Amino acid sequence: MDKYISPFGARYASDKMQNLFSERHRALVWRKLWVALARAEMQLGLPISAEQVAELEQNVDNIDLEVVKAREAVVRHDVMAHVYAYSLVAPNAAPILHLGATSCYVTDNGDLLIFRDALLLVRQGLVATVKNLAKFAEKYKDLPTVGYTHYQAAQPVTVGKRATLWMQDFCSDVREIDGVLADLKLLGCRGTTGTEASFVNLFDGDEAKIDQMNDAICKQFGFDGCFTVCGQTYPRKVDSRIAACLASVAESAAKMANDVRLLQHDRQIEEPFEKQQIGSSAMAYKRNPMRCERICSLSRYLVNLAANTRQTSSTQWLERTLDDSANRRLVMAEAFLCADSVLRLTANVTDGLVVNQKMIKKTLDEYMPFIATENLLMEAVKAGGDRQRLHEVIRSCSMVATQRIKDGEPCDLLQLLKESGEFSLDEQTLQSVMDASRYVGRSARQVERFLASVSDILAEETDEIQPITL
Repeated sequence: MDKYISPFGARYASDKMQNLFSERHRALVWRKLWVALARAEMQLGLPISAEQVAELEQNVDNIDLEVVKAREAVVRHDVMAHVYAYSLVAPNAAPILHLGATSCYVTDNGDLLIFRDALLLVRQGLVATVKNLAKFAEKYKDLPTVGYTHYQAAQPVTVGKRATLWMQDFCSDVREIDGVLADLKLLGCRGTTGTEASFVNLFDGDEAKIDQMNDAICKQFGFDGCFTVCGQTYPRKVDSRIAACLASVAESAAKMANDVRLLQHDRQIEEPFEKQQIGSSAMAYKRNPMRCERICSLSRYLVNLAANTRQTSSTQWLERTLDDSANRRLVMAEAFLCADSVLRLTANVTDGLVVNQKMIKKTLDEYMPFIATENLLMEAVKAGGDRQRLHEVIRSCSMVATQRIKDGEPCDLLQLLKESGEFSLDEQTLQSVMDASRYVGRSARQVERFLASVSDILAEETDEIQPITL
């Protein structure tokens, strides 16, 4: 424990996401790319034997990272260090390994393969969160609660309806990731400036074979094709688009987490709290919303990472520059690890939200007389009252009631209205007007319609999300 360890590895990110960005997995992906290249070249007539391809394939998993590390210290080139280590375990294939390729053949195609799998893992976390919220929304679709605009009490909504606002954002993120995955292409094997000149030479000018080679590599890894044109690398706008997707996930998560934090302050809805959990080292009674606070904290970091990828994309020179390399090594991995960390938390929080129904009703009851005043006015007018006179009575009584509440005094607006002598409504009418369910509009129906609109997402199977480390 004498070296810095990233919190993503020690505390936040899942084992699955960490594995995708591990050195061993990256080396494994590179070797699979070399095998695919050698096989395609052999099938298209280059002097490569089936035995050489088989030897490469048989040693894909035979990776000694210590050998790679030692070689890189000598040659100062990570890809060539891996070529060297692979050659040691597949010596007969060494003469044809990396034939016609540049470093970007494995680094860029490797990144795209890892990013695709990482996006699928992020998507899995999104779907898990959406499913949790769907159950929550369905359960509480009819439960009235105070709605807020400007964080001031407004017309009631339902607890379930509010949850669909969070769901809608997360579902939008699922659709955005699907769009990125649908457009994602491989770099292929395109040469030092993207012209494929080395393969024009290798295939004696037969350009059709170059296309066949790249098509074979793409199909091997489940891609429809390569970018039509490129420099030495794939367009770095791909990175910024991916990072924008991940930042969007952070936006959605932070919005939800902030709402829960506000509601927990009001003791209406709370995040999960373990039986032995400690809320504060000093104030033992506290139940701080630490998971939602962590979601907001990590989300802020992720949103800012997205801006970095845009700077990198916009400053690439001509066909290739290397000032992106060290930056991307940090930013892209951490963006995925951060998104994964956020979604593990959102899945955990949404699976255990605590709804304090008595507190919700108490809060609603406090505001209902004010919310119901328009309906009271209408009922009183129907009973023969003067609309203008009644409006003034409501206004003046409301001001008195509000001030008394601000002064910490109990105050019943309905009682003040009764005492004014202007409202001659019977108790049954008053209670009817005070029924909160009359003021939630189409909340329950909107929940049902929204859940139906995302039925395809809700029908998906998801693996169990790993338990988080508090």
